[in-house]
Amino acid sequence: MLTLLLLGLQGCASLPWRTPVLENTGPSTERADPWERFNRRMFSFNEALDAVLIKPLALGYRAVVPEWLRTGVDNVFANVGDLWSAVNLALQAKPRAALEMGMRVATNTVFGIFGFVDVADEVGLDRKSVEDFGQTLGRWGLKSGPYLVLPLLGPSTVRDTAALTVDFKASPPNLVFREVRDQNGATALQLLNTRVKLLNASRVLDDIALDKYILLRDAYLARRRNLIYDGEPPEDDEATPAPAASASAPAK
Repeated sequence: MLTLLLLGLQGCASLPWRTPVLENTGPSTERADPWERFNRRMFSFNEALDAVLIKPLALGYRAVVPEWLRTGVDNVFANVGDLWSAVNLALQAKPRAALEMGMRVATNTVFGIFGFVDVADEVGLDRKSVEDFGQTLGRWGLKSGPYLVLPLLGPSTVRDTAALTVDFKASPPNLVFREVRDQNGATALQLLNTRVKLLNASRVLDDIALDKYILLRDAYLARRRNLIYDGEPPEDDEATPAPAASASAPAK
């Protein structure tokens, strides 16, 4: 499922997927998802595309590429992604967390063959957070706006969609390669590698979910809100974050 794929790419550079747990997303369904009719149609389109193209390619990729190589490729992408996380942590006025993430990138780049081996994790520099520009905007008080399912890209919000342009510019394929052809190839490899890791999760959802759209929508909104508030979202959904109050605290 492309929705699963985006959740894996956005939130889980080190832990590719955690089965979503429904939490209180704060706003009511009507306010969070006023475009539900459009979103459901786009969700169905993405599901169909995954079924006929993405999933079969992922199965073939898993059959051909050994697990140790897939893990190494994933580690390289995650290491480059950590650099963007460090930048966003700095933009969120979290210098300590940004420094720790920067040290993690430096350690894996120098001693882990550009991140192919996750040496930093073994020496205690574990990945505490995965940050993007949408989280940075939310950290400084910009509201998420309505839920929005994008073609091919899956779940998002108005705020996170606006932030995608910046995030794409700083994505691992764009940071590593200059030629468009190489960037496209690296992006395809990243997508396939991530989709392979989500095969089990998609099978579980197919078995248990009565309405996968609602399950994944609520999981996405809850998870994004939880990330912006570092695991401690306020009870009042209209409250805005106060970055200055925890400027030096590491992200949870």
